Amino acid sequence: MSELTTVARPYAKAAFEYAVEANAVENWLTMLVFAAEVSKNEDMTAFLSGSASVEQTQDLFIKVCDDQLDSNGQNFIKVMAENKRLLVLPQVAAQFGELKAEYEKTVAVDVTSAVELSAEQMTTLSAALEKRLARKVKLNCNIDASIVSGLVIKADDMVIDGSVRGKLGRLATMMQS
Repeated sequence: MSELTTVARPYAKAAFEYAVEANAVENWLTMLVFAAEVSKNEDMTAFLSGSASVEQTQDLFIKVCDDQLDSNGQNFIKVMAENKRLLVLPQVAAQFGELKAEYEKTVAVDVTSAVELSAEQMTTLSAALEKRLARKVKLNCNIDASIVSGLVIKADDMVIDGSVRGKLGRLATMMQS
């Protein structure tokens, strides 16, 4: 998987730099996510792995994407097709998203709680996380009754487990030692 990430990096970086320059970051992210979904389609994956010519690959891929790609997006797809890299589009889209988040100084935070959080609780939590992470925070809230009470917060590599289930698990581990 790291090889695909390495292959995708220069494409994601080039697309992102162009998107920033053209003030079209959101549009490019939308195009890349759509193209990535097309490349993950079972039939398309088989076609891209086959022995089709570069021109056939470019034409089919662009026809399938239709009006989801602007002319610059189509040119990007053509370059990737020439280099036989269309299968790494999911990694390109993911890395582009990471570059966008870094550029905008935002981070997606997954919050799992036993019950639904109120608007006031989400605002307080968001403010505290923004202060701690020094970034804008976008909360993705989930409900999981099995955590009993408290919260589990995940942002990038950081995990804060303040759930009763987590505390009981740590207590059981300490008692076994």
